Amino acid sequence: MTTVPVLIVAGFLGAGKTTLLNHLLRNRAGLRIGVVVNDFGAVNIDAMLVAGQVDGTVALGNGCMCCTVDDDGLEATFAALTTPRAALDLIVVEASGLAEPRNLVRMVAASTHPRIEYGGLVYLVDAANYEATRERHPQIDQHVALADMIVMNKVDLAQESSVDAVRDRLRERNATAPIVATSDSAIDVGLLLDADEKPVDDKAPRQLGLDELLLAEDLGDEDGHAEHCGHLHHDYQSVSVTESAPMNPRALAAFLEQPPAGVFRIKGFVWFDVVGHRQKYVLHTVGNYVTVHAQRWEKDEPRRTELVVIGVGIDEEQVRRVLLEARADGEVDKQAMLSLTRYLR
Repeated sequence: MTTVPVLIVAGFLGAGKTTLLNHLLRNRAGLRIGVVVNDFGAVNIDAMLVAGQVDGTVALGNGCMCCTVDDDGLEATFAALTTPRAALDLIVVEASGLAEPRNLVRMVAASTHPRIEYGGLVYLVDAANYEATRERHPQIDQHVALADMIVMNKVDLAQESSVDAVRDRLRERNATAPIVATSDSAIDVGLLLDADEKPVDDKAPRQLGLDELLLAEDLGDEDGHAEHCGHLHHDYQSVSVTESAPMNPRALAAFLEQPPAGVFRIKGFVWFDVVGHRQKYVLHTVGNYVTVHAQRWEKDEPRRTELVVIGVGIDEEQVRRVLLEARADGEVDKQAMLSLTRYLR
């Protein structure tokens, strides 16, 4: 069964949350995105883009959807957005006005809905006004510590020395989450999930997608030169590791639960040469949140481990060294598998 990751976007007023939502809708790389907000006003949706609206849900021409909910309506909204008919690739929840980030993370991570999967907490801070925000809202330190990814936004409005100071302060509060410096909240969708471009038949009559129409608004002159194209950042990293030797479950679990600094996602499958546990263990992590699925190996499929580590500012040598050291050294006790099987879904 295909699951839909739920990404939580949080940050105090003015940090750039709505700008991030609009950026994802502009630059969605063929993805179908569901956006959950308190009201439609701030999200840039024009009436001409709307294919239909029912019970607080706007269906957009590109297959994306936008919903308005109150604090008690999230579970029902998730159920509606994860139906096979909706066929969404990602659900983004703007935390402002809904709940504290910690409460939202707990609710999504603990959800028993079979089509829901926690996609991470992306926390935005205003780099130009960070210290002033901390003085007014000291709880920001707790939020930063909880984040799976920190977006240090509006770096173009701050001096370089101030940006460095903010980065150091953020790293004090959160030792491992990737810190992405942005202008206009422009993060690469490839950090959030795999974005495979989907071909479009331009010869067939169709309604323009939201991303196409919003991007058209950004074209500044009649020659088609864009004045503003989202300031896309392509600074994320992807480290692939293949290992033919079986892995030590305890060592691997430690790596997944406390990944190296800068790691946002880990995905792939693992081989454990342990009696009763020789299935193919497919895993996915966001921050230190781990999910594991066990399935059969294909006929004649070689037993091996293949992992992809994704993030920003990753020490590739450290990743490869830790995974090399996580190989099983001799026979592994069956009890060691509990460190991984406790994450089975």
